[in-house]
Amino acid sequence: MAKKMISILFPEGELQESRVISDTAWHDLGMDTICEKLTGKVNERTVIASIMKTMTADPETARYRAGVFRDIVAQPKMRSRMMELLDHVQFLNDYGSFKKDHDMRVGLWELLHRLSELDDYIKSVEQIRDCLDDADVHSDGLKALRAYVQEVHEESLFEELKMDIGALKADVKNLRSVTIGVNLNRNFEVDSIGLISVNNKEFKSSGILNNFSEALATKEGIRDGNKWNGSMRFHPVTNSSADFTGELGRIGAVFAAERNPLMLPLIGRTLAATPEKDSSRYVTHFFDREISSMLSLITRRLEQGLSKYVNFSIGSIVGLIPEFMYYIRWAEFMEKLKERGYTFCTPEVPEESGDLRMRAKGVYNLKLAVAGELEPSAIVPNDLVFDKEHTCYILTGANRGGKTTITQAVGQLFVLGQGGICVPGESFAFQPADCIYTHYPADEDSTMDLGRLGEECSRFKEIYGAGSGKSLLLLNETFSTTSFEEGYYIARDAVKAILKRGMRTIYNTHMHKLAMEIGEINAESDGAKAASLVAETRDGERSFKLRLAAPEGRSYAEDIAIKYGVTYAMLTGEDQ
Repeated sequence: MAKKMISILFPEGELQESRVISDTAWHDLGMDTICEKLTGKVNERTVIASIMKTMTADPETARYRAGVFRDIVAQPKMRSRMMELLDHVQFLNDYGSFKKDHDMRVGLWELLHRLSELDDYIKSVEQIRDCLDDADVHSDGLKALRAYVQEVHEESLFEELKMDIGALKADVKNLRSVTIGVNLNRNFEVDSIGLISVNNKEFKSSGILNNFSEALATKEGIRDGNKWNGSMRFHPVTNSSADFTGELGRIGAVFAAERNPLMLPLIGRTLAATPEKDSSRYVTHFFDREISSMLSLITRRLEQGLSKYVNFSIGSIVGLIPEFMYYIRWAEFMEKLKERGYTFCTPEVPEESGDLRMRAKGVYNLKLAVAGELEPSAIVPNDLVFDKEHTCYILTGANRGGKTTITQAVGQLFVLGQGGICVPGESFAFQPADCIYTHYPADEDSTMDLGRLGEECSRFKEIYGAGSGKSLLLLNETFSTTSFEEGYYIARDAVKAILKRGMRTIYNTHMHKLAMEIGEINAESDGAKAASLVAETRDGERSFKLRLAAPEGRSYAEDIAIKYGVTYAMLTGEDQ
């Protein structure tokens, strides 16, 4: 069953070429805050972030994902059934023996684990098949998966596996406990272990020390001989069994196991999900070797039955678990926000777009919705275009006028759009970016060696060197930590270099002079052009609305001065 990998994230089953958004840029975009709202499970957030940070400029991948997400959003019943599957086979992803070396000889517990794993694999294939057969799917990704799973299910080897696993499970299904005897030496340490019986019932729980004390305190004291009369009781090993570790440790068994150097190579192979520093996790290792040899008949039968499946590939099915989780968590999240009245749209990647590289209508920053501080009606949406005449925006405006918010929002649009997820807004068409780079003010502690301006210059050079004409660059008050003239001189050259490379850019800055001289800068560019974008004010109030215009600069300052009565004429009374 050696098939190519199947994926609902990548059209060809695996990612060909990619770049990774840095942790710094991820934080600058506010995506870490947004992902925290998707799920309370840290491991799921890690998977989601990893998928979205890994960017490819391949337009087909973006279309492929958007189609899958559309289907998953439209099929809540399918989502529910898939989530049951995720919970059921998560063990495969965490502990699957397909990740291990099958040439090594394994013990009984490892064989039982392999048996359980293959049984879960069978159930996974059948559940995915049934789930997709019942769903009305239209995306290339889910239709390809349906065909793939159907093909796997119809293969003779799969049916043979199903029959063999059923027979093997019947052989071991009644194995519920084993009774062992532990011999002690004169130092009361474990000397040897022997098998007493294999049982079809579990032991009942009670305290080890109590049993030990009661046995010594009886009239017979230490019994003559070693035949078990059934009077002793049982204490289970549990994940939180701190008392067990201490009690058993005091009679030497666990301590003896810990001291055994042969145990060290086996650390990490246990099937018991016990805490890292809990001594009880060694028990399974210690007994595995001994009991496996004692139960040789069962072990041999399992080993013979499973030997032809040691190279059986379940990686494709297991790999689908985090992919489905990714889409489902986003679908659940989007549904909740839509119920509250927020607007979302499916991202589009046009086959032919000419020099149009992005057209966004009625878009907004997703963090505004996540924070829940603003009602949908209070959010101010904006329109923006990237094309040859508008490749680099010099964005100016008042403090707290929404400049950083919209800069951040544009980055979010690309992350979500390339992840196939619906974006906040009325419509969004774009050419995917190969990566997103951000240049936000650095923490002062990180600039001790080079100084603030030196650090900014060094970081910008590194970003510019890594980027390409397909990249998205977001600059926030870059080169503003020095005098205006010095900062302006560096910023002007930086913008000219950006235009030469053709990087889609938003440069959020207070250097109004830079925006005023865009005509001169464009005159020196043979291709891409810059444009002045303003976060406008109306009657001295911030509107949070963007428009293509020359920077407000002095006019905005005059509006504020008049509003608060601090013009020369108003202060001196000459206007009266």
